[in-house]
Amino acid sequence: MSIRDKELKIHFKPGHVELVQDEVYTPYRRVLVTGATGLLGRAVYKEFKNNDWDALGCGYNRARPYFLKCNLLDEDAVRGVIQGFQPHVIVHCAAERRPDVVERHTEAAMNLNVHACSTLAKEAGGIFLIYISTDYVFDGRNPPYGENDAPNPLNLYGKSKLEGEREILRHCPAGAAVLRVPILFGEVEKVEESAVTVLWDHVQEGTESCTIDHCQQRFPTYTNDVARVCRNMAERALQDSSLRGIFHYSAKEQMTKYEMACAIADAFNLPSSHLIPMTEQPAGAGAQRPQNAQLECSRLELLGLSAEPTPFKTAIRDSLWPFQHDKRWRQTVFH
Repeated sequence: MSIRDKELKIHFKPGHVELVQDEVYTPYRRVLVTGATGLLGRAVYKEFKNNDWDALGCGYNRARPYFLKCNLLDEDAVRGVIQGFQPHVIVHCAAERRPDVVERHTEAAMNLNVHACSTLAKEAGGIFLIYISTDYVFDGRNPPYGENDAPNPLNLYGKSKLEGEREILRHCPAGAAVLRVPILFGEVEKVEESAVTVLWDHVQEGTESCTIDHCQQRFPTYTNDVARVCRNMAERALQDSSLRGIFHYSAKEQMTKYEMACAIADAFNLPSSHLIPMTEQPAGAGAQRPQNAQLECSRLELLGLSAEPTPFKTAIRDSLWPFQHDKRWRQTVFH
């Protein structure tokens, strides 16, 4: 899936220097990843880059030096990136994905989660676009939810992502896919980057008791698996232009946050007796969350585009091992 090109190289040998022309392989498939500095965006960028795609990642506050800085609210900037790079596929990961932050900073969140979608979709033209959405578009009262079930978001985050879906599908009716996913975790720059890995501090603080939510059912999903699904969809879309619409992907292990914390403790052979399940939601606990927004994922599976989910304990060990007390020095090397 590459093209041959010629590259001049200088070869040094003892007492001899020569200029030679070597063949190099250049990927012909190009993908633009927005939000490439974020938790999912990093995994998506890496998945494409490692599988014979020419990948361009863009971000904003954390973009440089590794990624292109681009304000997705600036139509001219977005147009310039797309026209300059001419991607075959765009994966739109950029979003404000923290529900409580959306409640506090609604205007900024709506700009990113809705208006940026509109801008990107309009400029994409006929480019296949994958938009990352969320299970929070559902109210969690009657799971599991299929792609055709009616959304009913409980909080502003879910509402903003649903509006983003509609903007994408409205402006790219013949070339866009919405991929809804649940709570995510993966290789993090700091444990606070994911609502799953943030539990690590509670697990490691084994001397003090800690109450953790044991009400809301979740399906923690590994970003590397989501990234693989994105690549599967992108590669199929280049062969079959009829791939479009709404898709669901989720891991299959159902857990509350308390059960996640216990599983993390078990994965690292740490005690969990200090973790206390909280079976009632306290008043004023932030944005309302769905009780159980389990996603039904058969559409991807029937098309052969899904990915077998990595077992939770395996994925969480791969994500959190640098944050063990005796491994802290490695964070400066690998993160």
